Order: sequence, then structure tokens, then C-alpha cells
Amino acid sequence: MFTLAEVASLNDIQPTYRILKPWWDVFMDYLAVVMLMVAIFAGTMQLTKDQVVCLPVLQSTVNTKPQPSTSGKADFTTVETTTGQGEKDSSGRKTNLDFQQYVFINQMCYHLALPWYSKYFPYLVLIHTIILIVSSNFWFKYPKTCSKIEHFVSILGKCFESPWTTKALSETACEDSEENKQRLTGAQSLPKYVSTSSDEGSPSASTPMITKSGFKFSADKPMIEVPSVTILDKKDGEQAKALFEKVRKFRAHVEDSDLIYKLYVGQTVIKTVKFIFILCYTANFVNTISFEHICNPKVEHLIGYTQFECTHNMAYMLKKLLISYISLICVYGFICLYTLFWLFRIPLKEYSFEKVREESSFSDIPDVKNDFAFLLHMVDQYDQLYSKRFGVFLSEVSENKLREISLNHEWTFEKLRQHVSRNAQDKQELHLFMLSGVPDAVFDLTDLDVLKLELIPEAKIPAKISQMTNLQELHLCHCPAKVEQTAFSFLRDHLRCLHVKFTDVAEIPAWVYLLKNLRELYLIGNLNSENNKMIGLESLRELRHLKILHVKSNLTKIPPNITDVAPHLTKLVIHNDGTKLVVLNSLKKMTNVAELELQNCELERIPHAIFSLSNLQELDLKSNSIRTIEEIISFQHLKRLTCLKLWHNKIVNIPSSITHIKNLESLYLSNNKLESLPAAVFSLQKLRCLDVSYNSIASIPVEIGLLQNLQHFHITGNKVDVLPKQLFKCVKLRTLSLGQNCITSIPDKVSQLLQLTHLELKGNCLDRLPATLGQCQLLRKSGLVVEDHLFDALPSEVKEVLNQDTSIPFANGI
Repeated sequence: MFTLAEVASLNDIQPTYRILKPWWDVFMDYLAVVMLMVAIFAGTMQLTKDQVVCLPVLQSTVNTKPQPSTSGKADFTTVETTTGQGEKDSSGRKTNLDFQQYVFINQMCYHLALPWYSKYFPYLVLIHTIILIVSSNFWFKYPKTCSKIEHFVSILGKCFESPWTTKALSETACEDSEENKQRLTGAQSLPKYVSTSSDEGSPSASTPMITKSGFKFSADKPMIEVPSVTILDKKDGEQAKALFEKVRKFRAHVEDSDLIYKLYVGQTVIKTVKFIFILCYTANFVNTISFEHICNPKVEHLIGYTQFECTHNMAYMLKKLLISYISLICVYGFICLYTLFWLFRIPLKEYSFEKVREESSFSDIPDVKNDFAFLLHMVDQYDQLYSKRFGVFLSEVSENKLREISLNHEWTFEKLRQHVSRNAQDKQELHLFMLSGVPDAVFDLTDLDVLKLELIPEAKIPAKISQMTNLQELHLCHCPAKVEQTAFSFLRDHLRCLHVKFTDVAEIPAWVYLLKNLRELYLIGNLNSENNKMIGLESLRELRHLKILHVKSNLTKIPPNITDVAPHLTKLVIHNDGTKLVVLNSLKKMTNVAELELQNCELERIPHAIFSLSNLQELDLKSNSIRTIEEIISFQHLKRLTCLKLWHNKIVNIPSSITHIKNLESLYLSNNKLESLPAAVFSLQKLRCLDVSYNSIASIPVEIGLLQNLQHFHITGNKVDVLPKQLFKCVKLRTLSLGQNCITSIPDKVSQLLQLTHLELKGNCLDRLPATLGQCQLLRKSGLVVEDHLFDALPSEVKEVLNQDTSIPFANGI
């Protein structure tokens, strides 16, 4: 026989799994334990008690009287009794074999006369009970389900005990009470920056704005915020973040199958079938358990009797135990039927968090399905509070709130202040990169001029930004920021410069096109795909004060919508990624454009539309495929053109017609294929900057001496070997770049360049430097780019002059 401890181990389920055992499973487990006790009790009694006791029936009685029925009503007067003196053989001698005969007959009649059910009843009950126990807990043991169940129970317990769960639900209650209070107090004061005159410039319904119920802002009163109920330290915050990630992965792993549901239904069906089977065959054998039995062992040649009357000592008790067992099985079966009814009454492979959404502010908690839904239904039978707390970790709103709290905890005002720097324009700048959101303390930096937000997918700009009165420049790099209504009103009136970098045009916030006071707009991203259809630029007409438009994209034509703001633009910059810009007729409408840059647009000639821009002052055609510039003669109509940049092209020569651009002050022709400089270039008397670096120019024409206003001359990376003396007649030169050429000597007349502050000579064939360098009053060692050994070879007094540390005003050259 099995001991109780050995059999009970089959029902050993981890205590943590109790949350997945509804009341019927628990009740059936207790019924199984009772049935197990019945089996063990019956088996123990059979082993400790005599099995049957038989007495012989006299032959005369057998012949004259009918045989007793199996019902057990025997006439005990017909049974021959023994005197205990011992039996005698045919000669009358004592044999002393009476005890052995009784034992022999009892054993034979136990197997011949006693029904099999009376003999094996305890063992059958034990086997049935073990099968029922295994069926009840098989889904906890099966490898493909137990891992999911164990993981689910572990996550559920952590979610229930997480401090974030308590905080999130508490804040929900506070928000509800705050909303009720504000509904009772009535209308609120009008925000400071909300326009009341008309709806002009207001965002449409599709504009991504943040609407915050119960929000107040005015010039005198600060914004009302919901106070934090509990404090979430950094460790708890990190644990909560890990839980969100675990729940997300577990949902993806479990929700795609319904194996747990099928297995539970299958084991319930097996238990129901087992109940019906046990009930059917057991009911037929109830009456076979009786006290009296007739036995015909056919051992007359050994004992002298052919029939025996036997009594089954355990019949009465076994019958009572069997009736008890049948009663337990009936109760067990009814519970199985109820379980099946529950399994098929509602769709258990779908679970709705509708009540949780109604009771909390987390309206985005998704409904789940398959095994995930079934496990939650099972948990609800234990305690619905588990599902409510678990739902907090399915909500993106909840996750964003956690990130916001953790972010604000980490990025304090003091830490942000340390990251503020001064940019090249001497403005205070803050750059935030790859954060989960925008810290609240950012908006306490009221003296900030430039705010850069990069790779912050959940960036939100609250009304608190209205206290940043110095903010005029905003950068959104892959950051589709959302703004509250009051924040938008502030940005619309105060923002002057906006940089937006995006992958798809849909990332550009719609409110960008409503910033009516915007002066500069920089768009960097794909604007030319078929799906975009230029929608990113269709609302530029609202930007009535826009002066500078910078587009870095892959355009094939200048979008017609740009012409909506063309009369206002003073600077247009288009940087293509190598995509050929074909249609340029729209340029003619931009009559006020003073600066035009068309870089990397695969242009082969100077576009004719440019010649209509009468106010053009600076033209930059960098990194194109321009080979000839014969059209340059048409620039004579552009009276205001002072700067022409044709660098990084494939220009072979400069036409003499360039002399007609009388007002040209800066000419950039570096990184081309020039082999010589025509004399016409040196007829441009107003030329102050000439850059012909990285070409194939072999000599500097002597006509360079005519450029008396020349301040910056760059001829680095060419094939010049001799410097003409006329070069040093350009006494206004401040920057002279002669590096990477073939120059063998520097004339002493370099001393005439009294305003020289930068001299590059590195990469030539020089043996020495002239001592007259010391007479260049403004030249210092930091502005002298030359090999160390050449500098060391200078006289000590010259080196001393060059090493002087004096404060010298440095002019911006290029």
C-alpha cells in the first residue's frame, strides 16, 4: 500500500499557484484527499482483518433443504460444529488438522466465492483518486505550460507588490477628486496667451495638442499640478521599468497561443468522463458486497465436504465506505459539470479591462486574448484586485507617467543647469539627447535662449514653457513634440527660429505651420517620397513673417508651396542629397531673396531663373556638377550681388565676362579644375576675398597687385612655385593661405603686409623663412602655419616678436 505522504506528493503544487486555482479546483482537491483517505482506510482494514471465515454445510442438510441464496440468510442449525478435540479419520483417530483445514478453506473461498469488487475496492478507489489528482494539476506540470504559468505568477506577484502600482492608483484617485472639485468650482480664468479676438492661428482638430482637464494658467497664478502622493525612489523606478518590459514580452509570448486554455479544458473533460465511468460501474457493484457467501471449492476428497457457508467480516464497513465514495464522486462530478459550464458560458480567450479603464485614468489598457486572457480570468476567481493592479503595467500612459517621474527625479534643476552652455552666437543653449521625455525642470531655466531636443519620442511641451521669456530658438531632432494649448500660444508669439529634423514628413508636428511669428525654419529630412506628396510644405503660407527657409532633403523640384511665402523670404537654402533638382522656375517669384544656396543638387549649369532675382546678394552653388559658367555674364543685371560661391564643382576655366560683376566682393572657386586665373578676375576692384584652393593653378598672375582691397587670398593645394612681388602690394591682406604648393622661397617683401594675421606655408619646399616676418606687426605664432624646423630656424628676436601674447582684434575672414 501507498502511504498518505507518498500519494499526497502528487498533489503538491507550489503555494504561489494558489491564485490560479478557483474555488472548484480547491474543493475538488479536498474531495480527492477525502477519497484518498477512504482508499487508505479500506485497504488498511483489509490487511489487518481476517478476510473470510467459512464453515462446512452438512450433506443431509444440503440434500433435504434448498441451498441458501447468496443474500446470506443461512440456517445455522444445519452447520456441523466441531468440538475442538480435533477431527478423526475413517478409523476414528485424531488428525489435529482442523486449523489447517479452516485456513485452507478460507483462502480458497476468498478467491472463489468473494466478488472481485469486494477484494479490490480499496485499490480501485486509490487508482481513481490518483488519476483525478493528476488530472487536476497536470496543467501546472506540463513543460509547455508550466513555464508560462510560473512566469505569469512571478510577474503578477511583483506587479501587485510594486510601489509604482500603489502610486499610480493613488494618483488616479487624486486626479478624479481634483476633476470633481474643478467641475464644482465652475469656469476657470482665461490663460494669458490665449487669443480671444478670433480663431486665427489656432490649431485644427487634427493638430497634435495635449488637452489637460482641469488645467489653469494665468499671469498671476502658477499652474495647478496634482501633488505626488508617494515618493518613488530610483530603485523602485528601475524595478517598475523592468516590470513594464517583462509584461510586454510576456504578453507577446503568451497571447499568440491558447495551449493553456485547451489543456485546462481537456483535463476537466477527462475528470468529467472519469466521474461518469466510476459512477456507472460502481453503482452496479454496490449490492455484490454482502456478509454471507456460498463456496463450493471441490475439495471433498481432502475434507469430506463439498459446500461451505462463508462470512465476509469487512462487508458491512466496505459497503458504508462504498456509499460514501459514491457520494463523494457525485459531488465531484457536479463540480466538474459546473466547471465545464463556466468554461463554455463566456469566451475565456478574451479579457476586457473595461472596468479598470472606467475606474482609473488609464483608458489605454488594451484587451487581451488567448492564454493571457484565460490566466487573467482564472486570477479573477481568486481576487479581481490582481487584474486591476496588473492592468497598470499594460498601459502606455502608466509607463509614460513612470518615465516622467523617473526623468524628473534624475534630471533636477541643478543637473540641467550644468548642461547649459554658450554657443557660437553667445547664447545660452541646452541640448537634451535620447531621454524618455522632457524634464519639468527644463522650463525653470527662464534665461535659456536655445533648446535642443533630440531623439525624444515622448516629448511634451507644457504650458510651463511660457515662463521661458528668453527662448527664441527650438530644435526638434527626430522628436515629434506635442504641445499644450497654452504652450502653443506662447510659442506662436515668441518663437523666432525652429529646426526640425525628421525621417518621414509625418514626424513634423502640425503646429509648426501655425507659428505665425516664426522668422527662420530649418527642415531636414525626406520630403520627396510618393507618400509624402509635399504635404510637409503645404501650410507654409501661414508663416507670414518667415524670412529664412532652409530645406535639406532630396527634392526634384522646388515645391510650389514655397512660393506662398516667397514674397517674404530673404534667404532660401536647399541642400539635396545628390538628387537632381530639375524645375527651378519658382525661383523667379522670390523677388526679395538676398541669399540663395542650391547645394548638392546635381546642377550642370547656372539656372537662368536666378538672373531674375534682382535683390540677390549672395549665391552659393556648392557641390554641383557645373562645368562651364559662361552664363555668368547675366550676373551683371544683379547689381547687388557681392558674393559668388561656385566651389566644389567641375569648372575648368573662368570666362572673361566675370569682369561685368562690378560689385563682387567674395569669389569662391575652390575644389574645381582650374589651371589658370584670367586677368579678368583681377579687374574686380571691390574683391575682398578670393578662394581658389585645391585646383591645378601653376602660377599667380602679376595682375593680382591690382586688387588693392583684397583681404583674404586662399590658393592652398595648387602647383604654385613662385610668388610674384605684386602679391605683396595687396597691403590689406589679413589671410594668406599658400600651403601645399611648390613654393621654394618667400620674398622679403612679405614685411609689407602689415595687417597680416594668418599665414599658411605648410607643405611647400621652403628652406627658410624670411627674417622680415617679424615686421608683420599683427602676425603671431598661432597664425603662422609652418613646419616646426622652419620656425625654429628664425632669428631669436623674430621668434620673440611672433611669440608675443597680445590681444589683437581678429577679423572674420571667410
